[in-house]
Amino acid sequence: MRTSKLVAFLVCLILLMNLVACNTAAGEKDSAGGQTSDLANTEEKDVSTVNETSTDITTAEENEETSEAGMIEHAEDPVTLRVGSLKGPTTMGILFLMEEQKAGTAKNTYEFQMATAADELLPLMVSGKLDIALVPANMAAILYQKTEGAIAVVDVNTLGVLYLVGSDPSVEGLKDLKGKTIYLTGKGTTPDYVLQYLLKGAGYEEGDVTLEYKSEATEVAAILSQKEDALGFLPQPFVTAASLQNDKLRIIFSANDAWMEQQGTENASGLVTGVTVVRKEILENYPNAVKTFLEEHANSAKAIGEDLEAGAAYCVQAGIVAKEPIAAKAIPYCNITCITGNEMKQALQSYLEILYSFDPKTVGGKLPEEDFYFVP
Repeated sequence: MRTSKLVAFLVCLILLMNLVACNTAAGEKDSAGGQTSDLANTEEKDVSTVNETSTDITTAEENEETSEAGMIEHAEDPVTLRVGSLKGPTTMGILFLMEEQKAGTAKNTYEFQMATAADELLPLMVSGKLDIALVPANMAAILYQKTEGAIAVVDVNTLGVLYLVGSDPSVEGLKDLKGKTIYLTGKGTTPDYVLQYLLKGAGYEEGDVTLEYKSEATEVAAILSQKEDALGFLPQPFVTAASLQNDKLRIIFSANDAWMEQQGTENASGLVTGVTVVRKEILENYPNAVKTFLEEHANSAKAIGEDLEAGAAYCVQAGIVAKEPIAAKAIPYCNITCITGNEMKQALQSYLEILYSFDPKTVGGKLPEEDFYFVP
């Protein structure tokens, strides 16, 4: 009896000890599992933090790159503007700017070259060897067509500067030219078309008046000094130069006055003799440089009208006029200007429309589109 009770007691003791051991092991397992879960959660949080930090850094770098790209896009590299002009009033209007370039005081950097005929500048603009050119107004329209719209007019640089001169007493005006010979320069340019327009408007038929073309205005002036009955259609300052060489020479009429008279309206558009064109590649890539050029051009055009003494000296140095007194006397009659924006567009557009109605080929076959006129 006692033996049975002892065995039962030992069995119960063993079962109790096993139960305690199992509970202890289970607790340790749960504790370990909890620690593992906490560690996993901590690692996930750390990874998330790293990812967020990485994203922030990447975003910051992208923003910085975008900002830098924007700065590069709007920045302008230094550029040397290559400028071509004609021997005469168009070059006279930039003489003070040319002197600033020589002295190193110009805001832009320029290379200047002067030609005696407009057809020397045209291929240089077409080929991209010039960036800016000061040319006859109708030549600008022709250049626009030849370059398929790759140039634009930025200003009008000279107004009516053309005059009919001679010493023939039988010629008092436009009505007295039948059977006469007129010497002029620039076949196919503004002087040529303006004279033809005036002759047609006065009722002359083809062949009534003979037009003889010379390569330079100085050649026309020389003929006028040699032939008493010769007539010349010349721009300033060559009218003044020829008059000083021949005291019998006189101005018969101003082309601008005759032009306005033939239009016969109160709002008649005056003669636009010369304009400044810029390649659109330059306008798009260097807008600030073009803006500065327009400012410096305007200042130069104004300066030559205000300082005749210095302007006359620069004319002689540039080889435009032989003597300073001639230049000083001629400058006020050259109508040198710098007209921009809507005023430029209105004056030039009206002028080209008149030429087009006279003969489409005078402006390259058709009128330029709106992008021909640079209006900031």
